[in-house]
Amino acid sequence: MQKKIIGIGLLLLLTNCTKANAQNTKEEKTYKQWFVGTSLFVLLGNLDTKNPPQFFELNLGYRITRKDVIALSPKTWKYAWPNGIHPFLNNAYKKADEKFPGYVREYGITASYTRFLWKEFYAQLDIMPTYQIFVNDYRTKIDDGFQVFNSYRIGYHFKLFKDKIFFQPSICMTHRAYHTELPDGFKQLDDKWSKFVFPEPGLNIGINF
Repeated sequence: MQKKIIGIGLLLLLTNCTKANAQNTKEEKTYKQWFVGTSLFVLLGNLDTKNPPQFFELNLGYRITRKDVIALSPKTWKYAWPNGIHPFLNNAYKKADEKFPGYVREYGITASYTRFLWKEFYAQLDIMPTYQIFVNDYRTKIDDGFQVFNSYRIGYHFKLFKDKIFFQPSICMTHRAYHTELPDGFKQLDDKWSKFVFPEPGLNIGINF
């Protein structure tokens, strides 16, 4: 009798485990794990006539779970005013007396971790080491450098066309966590401004597959 009870118990346990695994497999298939995307600022920012960033960004991501996402994003852009000047809220941006004696070209790869906190609301950490090239007004390279540029953002994930496409507006704080010393003429202007800028918008789009 005792052996029968144990046998029935094991059978029920095995049945429940099989059902649970089937449910998990079904749940896993309800979302796509890989995605590729970019920022709408690649299009909008490059229309700037006074400080064209020649911006490029490609986001390659993987959803570990429904709530945990990682991504790598190669990027490049250039700028002629200090990063500490808010491009939308500070009228010092694009003023002639705040302009670098040339420009900075950067190449970097962002490592991102995203955590969905509630429904489609998320928080994201971006860490980007970059290689910097300093160019003077005569378009001659005068120095190079290294920077760690971080972003701390919150946003919302919109699913479009049955989740084939997504749109992620966000707001973030940028942080120049570390950089090597800038060359003369660049350093004096950069030192005037904060290492933090807030708020900055984000407009990412992508395709799931």
